[in-house]
Amino acid sequence: MKGVLQKVKMKGLGDMGFTKGGGVVNWFPGHMAAATRAIRDRLKLADLVIEVRDSRIPLSSANADLQPLISGKKRVLALNKSDLANHNLMPKWVDYFSSGGLDCLPVNSHHKNSVNQLLELVRWKLREKISREPTLLVMVVGVPNVGKSAMINSIHQIALSGLRVQQRTKRATVGPLPGVTQDIAGFKIGHQPSIYVLDTPGVLVPSIPDIETGLKLALAGSVKDSVVGEERIAQYLLAVLNSRGTPRLWKQSINKRDASDQLESVKKPEYSIKNLLPKKRPKNTSDVLYIENVVTRVQEALHSTLTQFTGDLEDEDDLEELIEQQFEALQRALKIPHTSSEARLMVSKRFITLFRTGKLGDFILDTLPDPSTS
Repeated sequence: MKGVLQKVKMKGLGDMGFTKGGGVVNWFPGHMAAATRAIRDRLKLADLVIEVRDSRIPLSSANADLQPLISGKKRVLALNKSDLANHNLMPKWVDYFSSGGLDCLPVNSHHKNSVNQLLELVRWKLREKISREPTLLVMVVGVPNVGKSAMINSIHQIALSGLRVQQRTKRATVGPLPGVTQDIAGFKIGHQPSIYVLDTPGVLVPSIPDIETGLKLALAGSVKDSVVGEERIAQYLLAVLNSRGTPRLWKQSINKRDASDQLESVKKPEYSIKNLLPKKRPKNTSDVLYIENVVTRVQEALHSTLTQFTGDLEDEDDLEELIEQQFEALQRALKIPHTSSEARLMVSKRFITLFRTGKLGDFILDTLPDPSTS
């Protein structure tokens, strides 16, 4: 299946017919130009740079324009959202970056221990300057929606315990859409020496090198969905899953869930006064069960359509036909009425959300470079 994916990639998943009619994509909103200039100016003052990338796209989420500016500085590469990335592949990516002389660390900005490890690495990188400089500046950079502000908030919370009340500052602004932070603000996280962290706007390069990189950024949420189009993003995700044969691998987990459900249904209850009393359930139990059922139906739909597919995945037209069949199967699985005028949009939005929240599994969309060619 790896060979199939490679051949499809050679044709260019982003250049396939299902992207036609999507219009010209403007990757570079107006506010980013001013933000880029501001970041360039402040980078000169930074003692250390934390470059945040999305673990699911460790190459595609790099800002190529900033690389020459930060390559000569003390730098830490934080691969954020590591909880959503393939854990088996992540060590290989860390080795890849480390072999290039770059200190790299997978991070989950919502876990205190993970952020603490990042802080320890930052302190180690600044150990010489800490002993002789009264003030240090750490700058956090990255493309939109890789979790920079969430990471800074976690760092700030950890640092609060070591700062007096009058030294504490507000947290960074966090929002669900890429590009929420549109100004550069400083946050004090250390005293003696004073250490400030600068949160910067997420900035894309003015020109994305290829449409597939752009689609990966869009799928990960670094580009607003409306810019690229939800249906185009969903089609790309289906192309990737099919080319990798991922739905075939879901069969085992589907069978396990079915077996578990059957076991629960045949269990005989133990009748007692205690069992007859009303049981308290966790507040979100019904929501959890609902999501699990949705995920099962979606996985079954994609597994069924792929296993019954008789075409050639290496053929562009055949792959598009399969994707069209899967859209219809997803619409049924997600119980979206066929009479709805926005059915395909609703299917696309819900399918993309399942991917972004990790409900379909953990993925790394980028391909690990071959050491012999690097």
